[in-house]
Amino acid sequence: MSPKVSIIMGSTSDLPVMEGAAKILNDFEIPFEMNALSAHRTPEEVEKFAKGALGRGIKVIIAAAGMAAHLPGVIAAMTPIPVIGVPIKASLDGWDAILAILQMPPGIPVATVALNGSGNAAILAAQIIASGDEKLMQKVIVFKENLKGKIIEANIELSKVKYPFKTN
Repeated sequence: MSPKVSIIMGSTSDLPVMEGAAKILNDFEIPFEMNALSAHRTPEEVEKFAKGALGRGIKVIIAAAGMAAHLPGVIAAMTPIPVIGVPIKASLDGWDAILAILQMPPGIPVATVALNGSGNAAILAAQIIASGDEKLMQKVIVFKENLKGKIIEANIELSKVKYPFKTN
């Protein structure tokens, strides 16, 4: 089994956040790999990874970083593969990471999800891959339909909450 998605994090301290992406990719049965690479501490390894990802069959890269958060942009600069950045809340309430990933120069796009939003990064990766994979697209459609059911169930539970002036 060869990975289609690569989850990259600046250090293993990001793992508690990035496990959300791993779980969703696993649920979609999308083969993935997880590695720690640092744009600042291991730049040669980041370059080797980014330049070799296409040849290894990687379809989407999910790159997480906090603080200076250069990892997603550095990877995006060296590969034609879509990169999804996950800003990690490490300092300044995560705003430094959000802005570092969001403010990319022209020609070097990085899709950016919410702070600590690795689950949405995995869903976006699945949707990107599903555009060329009908079986996976059906799984994505079912996943999205199931989201509606959660809201319907939530409203049933909310209808049981009673207050003297609540009208529904």
